[in-house]
Amino acid sequence: MAITQLFSRGASLYPDRMCLQDANGSRTYAQVREHVTRFAGRLNASDQPTGEKCAVYSPNASIAMECLIGIQWAGAVYVPLNPKNHAQENITILDNCDVGTLFFHSSLADQVELLRAGCPKLTRFISIDQPVPDAEFLDSWIGNAAPRPTPFPYEPNDVVAIYSTGGTTGSPKGVMLTSVNWDITAANFHAHTPVKKPPVFLAVSPITHASGTFAFMVMALGGKTVILPGFDAEAILTAIEREKVTHVYLPPTAIYMLLEHPGVRGRDYSSLEYFIYTSAPMSVTKLHECLEIFGPVMIQFWGQTEAPSFCTCLSREDHLNLTPKREQRLLSCGQPMLLTPVAAMDDDGKLLPAGEKGELVVNGPLVMAGYYKNPAATAGVSGQGWHHTGDIGYVDEDGYVFIVDRKKEMIITGGYNVYPREVERVLLAHPAIQECAVVGTPHEKWGEAVTGVIELKAGSALGAEELMAFCKAQLGSIKAPKSIEFWAELPRTAVGKVDKKLIRQSFWQGMERAI
Repeated sequence: MAITQLFSRGASLYPDRMCLQDANGSRTYAQVREHVTRFAGRLNASDQPTGEKCAVYSPNASIAMECLIGIQWAGAVYVPLNPKNHAQENITILDNCDVGTLFFHSSLADQVELLRAGCPKLTRFISIDQPVPDAEFLDSWIGNAAPRPTPFPYEPNDVVAIYSTGGTTGSPKGVMLTSVNWDITAANFHAHTPVKKPPVFLAVSPITHASGTFAFMVMALGGKTVILPGFDAEAILTAIEREKVTHVYLPPTAIYMLLEHPGVRGRDYSSLEYFIYTSAPMSVTKLHECLEIFGPVMIQFWGQTEAPSFCTCLSREDHLNLTPKREQRLLSCGQPMLLTPVAAMDDDGKLLPAGEKGELVVNGPLVMAGYYKNPAATAGVSGQGWHHTGDIGYVDEDGYVFIVDRKKEMIITGGYNVYPREVERVLLAHPAIQECAVVGTPHEKWGEAVTGVIELKAGSALGAEELMAFCKAQLGSIKAPKSIEFWAELPRTAVGKVDKKLIRQSFWQGMERAI
């Protein structure tokens, strides 16, 4: 189906309803469809082969969403670029995914020059919102192009998008998502989130990630997506009240900041049907506070880029009538969703009985087609007919899935994935550092904080602030360590390697779960 069918359904049934709204105004489904079809017609007329990789590089904006739809309407493959990524990471993504065309927002023009210099495969640059030197302007580029009236007829296993995820070596892997992946994503979502009225979704986090996914889910119902440029607690609370928002998604770290707003208890939240949280574990204490303030609307999903968003669901009802047993379930990520089996597996490939810990695995048509041009990495997560998530957990006797640790070294901080080896490579380039380890440590706001544990060379001196600034300059603010500890000597394994497991455990002692 791809996202085009989700949008097309809403546009066909509800052409006069509002589809997208941002600071520049609102557009109906009919208006968005008219622009999308001309965009796709122009892309098809420009000698672009089917399957051409096109990236969108933009902050949250309605025009970026329209470009995304238009790319798939034309039969091309969508590649998202997060504007919060460091430029070098986006260069790697563009190169790995063989992207030839970049649609970008003028606010990122300086960054685009870095991408242009670093990625020779890029041959076309199109500014989506206003003219920019050395680039085509979207409105002029489309011109009087004949519209493509119907979306490209993808086959179920056709790749429609390549989303990138960091790799353990610091090199992103391209996750190939197919038309049928979007079918199952939509089926799982709508099976677990029935609505009472036309939905209004508030998109706050980057539309290149979960917010974009949720927006397309509500489009199938003719819902409106209200787009904010980023997190602003006052703007979020005002939008919920003014726009009668029914669906909002925030990662736990953003929810914690929202709860700190002095006016959070003085608003009207009666329109809310679903307050969605995902991307990282959430404090049960904070969850109770959300239920008190926002009402019985909290719902959790768990998934990952390779099995998008909807593997398990902790429903609204699971958050209510909290007996001691039901209270314990708030530590879980819910039960497997309609079309996505979830189990725990041991290292020998054996599925484990209720209560036994192992690696969480999923299967079914939600799972990606594989990593783009990386069969070895694909095989590494695909043993025994299941996708291996890298999360350690168990399934209880009632089918609730609990995540207790992480098999991979990945850190999830504020909803973003950070792979320690990439940060360690930068740290080890500093002339004062002998050895280092980067681990995720408990943090009330971020869930996990990127923490560097450093062993200095003999006779060297170095300050934590100086080192954090050194990393931020090369990695950006998300991946740079939030704290630094200097140890006289790092522990090592029997073969002499730095014992990162032992280092990490020292920060998580006494915690109920190690993520």
